[in-house]
Amino acid sequence: MTPGCKNLINKMKAMADPEALAGKARFGINIENSLGLRMPQIRNLAREIGRDHNLALELWQTGIVDARILAPLIAQKKEVTDQLMESWVTDFASWDVCDQCCINLFRHHATAFDKVTTWAAREEEFVRRAGFALLATLAVHKKQEPDQTFIDFFPLIEHYAFDNRNFVKKAVNWALRQIGKRNKALNLAAIGVSNRILEQDTPPTRWIANDALRELHDKKILARFKN
Repeated sequence: MTPGCKNLINKMKAMADPEALAGKARFGINIENSLGLRMPQIRNLAREIGRDHNLALELWQTGIVDARILAPLIAQKKEVTDQLMESWVTDFASWDVCDQCCINLFRHHATAFDKVTTWAAREEEFVRRAGFALLATLAVHKKQEPDQTFIDFFPLIEHYAFDNRNFVKKAVNWALRQIGKRNKALNLAAIGVSNRILEQDTPPTRWIANDALRELHDKKILARFKN
């Protein structure tokens, strides 16, 4: 570990908050090897550091959860390779690290849409979650992407709605809802998908579909499409 990385880790340890750590555990976050930093603290560190790809790689190698959340915030997007993405996704052991990597880094990569399909097909819980978390993130941020791109992912959502693992089904639901909130046409299409998922009639599919339908029918969401 370089002196710069070691100093940063020591700084993060000094900022550790036991109460925040307990709060994370209540939200189902794996707190093993976690310091308990809050997201605003991590974002502030990222702003202070700026982009430093080598430091990001070092932080990831520490295995410390908070460092792995900071890493994608300071990594150079242009330096991210397919090999790095595959390496990091295999290391995921908690939904917070998974989601922050997808939101802050992976969505920028040229292969992001391809990774959705590849990772969704993987059996590991947090790799499959990464596939659907990435899809949800792309649905939010890829404003100019044509509707058909997301329509093409509906069969994937329907297919993996069977997975009863908590962090997978929540990500499947997340992706379905975010696609359905893009515009009126996708809202109607997502409602149709939700109804088909509901017909599978299993505990995970009922939860995914009913939760999605509540939001997709929400008056505040529908009001967006009238403007």
